[in-house]
Amino acid sequence: MIQPLCCRAQWYSLASVIFGADQAAKIYIHITTPLGWSRDVTSFFNLVHVLNPGAAFSFLAGAGGWQRWFFLAIALTASAWLVWMLLRPLRTLEAMSYSLILGGALGNGFDRAVRGQVIDYLDFHVSGWHWPAFNIADMAIVGGAIALVLQSLVSTEKPPAVKQSR
Repeated sequence: MIQPLCCRAQWYSLASVIFGADQAAKIYIHITTPLGWSRDVTSFFNLVHVLNPGAAFSFLAGAGGWQRWFFLAIALTASAWLVWMLLRPLRTLEAMSYSLILGGALGNGFDRAVRGQVIDYLDFHVSGWHWPAFNIADMAIVGGAIALVLQSLVSTEKPPAVKQSR
């Protein structure tokens, strides 16, 4: 179903909630735990306090500092594009996907702008193998991307064309 214009504010609100939850968790971890801290929660999950100057899986983490500005520029460019996309007529799942990705991009982008690196705190592991630590923003980005793929696989409905003014 295509979202009416009057309901689009809900998607910006969802992005704001993702951003707020992500930043609240990061601030809590930053204030209450020392860097490098780890606490076992279950046999397969730890809460941790680590910093990631790189991207996913610590890609370019040791690049010397320029990657902060590179990844910040990507986050800001992607966020601007997502804000623009959310102004267009979209299917519900597509709009939700863009909102999740927008909230996550803003959360990690804010970290890069303010802290120079991203705070990660969720650490899953099995038999001594640890998945790279991540955060709420990362989950939102991945969840939004998965939902976009699902939307493209299951939907035959085409969004209406944007009307051009003459």
